[in-house]
Amino acid sequence: MTGKNRSDIMAKTPRIMYDLTSNGKENAGKNNSRHFMSIMSIRPILKAAAPVPKIEEMERFLFLGPHPDDIEIGAGATAARLAAEGKSVCFLICMDGRYGTDNWKDQKTTPLQLAEMRKEEAMASAASIGVTDVRFLELEDGGFYSREKLFRGIAACIADFRPDVLFAPDPDVDCECHPDHRNVGEAAKTLALFSGNEGIMRKLGAEEAAVQALAFYMTAKPNRYMDTTGFLDSQLKAVFAHHRTQFPENGKDARAITLYLKLRAYDYGIRSFRKTAEGFRVLGRTQMHCFPEGSR
Repeated sequence: MTGKNRSDIMAKTPRIMYDLTSNGKENAGKNNSRHFMSIMSIRPILKAAAPVPKIEEMERFLFLGPHPDDIEIGAGATAARLAAEGKSVCFLICMDGRYGTDNWKDQKTTPLQLAEMRKEEAMASAASIGVTDVRFLELEDGGFYSREKLFRGIAACIADFRPDVLFAPDPDVDCECHPDHRNVGEAAKTLALFSGNEGIMRKLGAEEAAVQALAFYMTAKPNRYMDTTGFLDSQLKAVFAHHRTQFPENGKDARAITLYLKLRAYDYGIRSFRKTAEGFRVLGRTQMHCFPEGSR
């Protein structure tokens, strides 16, 4: 953490934080219960000192998708809302999805042909929710690519599109086993932090373009909720009417994921006092480094 960031936070923090430490020895054993309650109150004070950004108030949004259907599943209703509000929205799909054959049984289709089919599906799906800026890195599905190619590709898109908010799958979910999801999320963490650093971005062949917030979708620890009332149907259509190689009509996975997306939307809606919502783990620039309490 830089000296400037530390001094800014301390300037905003109530005197109680200093009183707790300076009076610790004097009060030991005399007023433990009150001292305990004071300590328990530090976390909300820390969060108030450096609040998580309200991403809906920003203007430019770059969504990173490991595969052609991940953005719509993880944050499709949010993307639809932002596009409807006239915000600038871009999708960057990192892997080509050539090995997404769980529900595609046509043996005559080669991996490269499937990748091309999925690319067309992605563009049609994005267009259905109002997103026309869709870009592709076309890295081979399944982790068969270098870290450098992934980082350079994302850095170039950040420099060109210049987003305020970067969306990506949460790489810190314990049960996430897919390397593409973890890799894209980790790349997003690193590049969001260094996006405003001229020297590091130059090393990646890109110009600096400071991202103001990082928003993880498919997260187990949301700290911000986006009201998506009126956009759930658009999300479901984007996923199931267009990504047919992955979700054939009336297929078992389509029914299960439809139910999941609906229940998730209503769950997050209840948490945020809305009809439906999507949840994100949001980090502002302060929370991206040396400030773990801010993202809880």
